[in-house]
Amino acid sequence: MAPIPEMDTIWMDGALVPWADAKVHVLTHALHYGSGVFEGIRAYTTERGVGVLRLTEHLKRIERSAKLYYMPVPYTVEQLYDATFEVLESNKLEACYIRPLVFRGYGEMGLFPMDAPVQVIIAAWPWGTYLGEEGIKHGVRAKTSSIQSLDHTALARAAKATGQYLNSILAKIEVLNAGYDEAVMLTEHGHVAEGSGENIFCVRNGVLMTPPPSDGVLEGITRDIIMNVAASEGIELQERSLSRSDLVIADELFYTGTAAEIVPIREVDDHLIGEPGPMTRLMQERFKSITEGRDEEFGDYMEYPRT
Repeated sequence: MAPIPEMDTIWMDGALVPWADAKVHVLTHALHYGSGVFEGIRAYTTERGVGVLRLTEHLKRIERSAKLYYMPVPYTVEQLYDATFEVLESNKLEACYIRPLVFRGYGEMGLFPMDAPVQVIIAAWPWGTYLGEEGIKHGVRAKTSSIQSLDHTALARAAKATGQYLNSILAKIEVLNAGYDEAVMLTEHGHVAEGSGENIFCVRNGVLMTPPPSDGVLEGITRDIIMNVAASEGIELQERSLSRSDLVIADELFYTGTAAEIVPIREVDDHLIGEPGPMTRLMQERFKSITEGRDEEFGDYMEYPRT
């Protein structure tokens, strides 16, 4: 994976600062305890100019994530919305990846964090699809990881929090070292949860299925788009627990996520699923039309600078 390219600026605590000056102290609370929440967001080039896919919903989710970890965000959603476009304009970016981060900063050590300051940054840079263009076209090879997904009783699973990705890191390393492209993570009860950083969808006999949040699933924003597109297309959708066997006997499988977009799974645990099927291709086509600003039904999903 390519290193992050250096841009001109990062928005940090209310102002644009030079990229190289966006620094934190080594005793920052989040560095020691993972006390941060974040989002992955994408901007796309449309006929109207640079648009950001569901920016408001992403910013509302980071606000919800912060609330779950007792971190009041010192900026409104509207302020972060405008800051995002400041970052894009400052760095002359069009299609790109955007990373907001809310974290507990320097000033307090120990597990009780309430006196540590809450800081906010927004960075952006060009970044291609997470699992590669070849994966988008022909699908990826997935393997069930020995690393379990997180349980609701262990952490605030509804939050997209920095420390909650340690098990995903282990799962990703495990499956890549074994020669696969991405992981499938299971709950402690053996239900399918998600990939290391994506939601999972399964197609069988024309029915689209995806695990429910109760199985330790992050309620992904791209996941929600696919569910809404399914309703638009008259496709039966079931949120239900899935087993490893459900994946093996599926007609189609795909991952969804902001970084990954819509990625077919052509093989799982050395069982061939095959080239991307018609429902996967339909979802990819509708997603592409949405991100290019061409989809009239979901035209409000692309958001632009406020006038």
